[in-house]
Amino acid sequence: MLEGTVADLHPLPPAEGILAEEPESPQRFRTLFISDVHLGTWGCKAENLVDFLRHHTADTIYLVGDIVDGWRLRSKWHWPQSHNDLVQKLLRLARKGRRIIYIPGNHDEVFRSYLGLSFGGITLRGHALHRTADGRSLLVLHGDEFDAVVLYSKWIARLGAVLYDLLVLANHGFNFVRRKLGFGYWSLSAFVKHKVKNIVAFASRFEEALLREVRRRGADGVVCGHIHKADLRMAGDLLYANTGDWIESCTALAERYDGSLELIAWTEVRGPAAKPASAA
Repeated sequence: MLEGTVADLHPLPPAEGILAEEPESPQRFRTLFISDVHLGTWGCKAENLVDFLRHHTADTIYLVGDIVDGWRLRSKWHWPQSHNDLVQKLLRLARKGRRIIYIPGNHDEVFRSYLGLSFGGITLRGHALHRTADGRSLLVLHGDEFDAVVLYSKWIARLGAVLYDLLVLANHGFNFVRRKLGFGYWSLSAFVKHKVKNIVAFASRFEEALLREVRRRGADGVVCGHIHKADLRMAGDLLYANTGDWIESCTALAERYDGSLELIAWTEVRGPAAKPASAA
């Protein structure tokens, strides 16, 4: 569990002014929250995220864990050009004045050894307190700290990751057939996950544990990732927001300049397969 109270966390200072527009004049937000990209895995839709970042920008971008999948890369190297494109895109955004905060998760836990340091203008934090434009304090963290399987049975978590990869692979083949038959994209893997009662129960317990921590700290809500289930809602008097992932849902959480929040499902806007784009 995380130690301390909300008073121990200091809201990040205001970002510097945005220096220049992106080539396609992207829609501008105050903040973007992105998680669970899993660079290094076959199912990662890095090209979709590059496309998303060409059309959206923000003063501050939080990378809320599992951006790189160190678990997968240790067993088998997979790093296509689209993954390089995304890394270069993020570094370019940092050079142009965007403030980028990287909060590692369990799959990229190796970066937790470098908390407090900055690389290429990207700052590593264990967690953060984000203050919205309308004054709400949001605890930002990946969320694996509240996953008992990750904490106490890592081998089970790794087995689950392998099974999830297989499910994503089956999903790809399933949708290839659907496209040939003239049907649209449908997530078989998401359907299976939502139908398995144990997984639904786990997600519920995960959310409850996070919200207890938020209440203990005196914050107004939480922004997390980890369980690959995008969500944005009030749970009583507390805000629960999950950014989803860039394997299936391709979702990001965005804060407008008035402090309002919204989930953006990019594949619903652009279609399931964005064309690979350069990092420019």
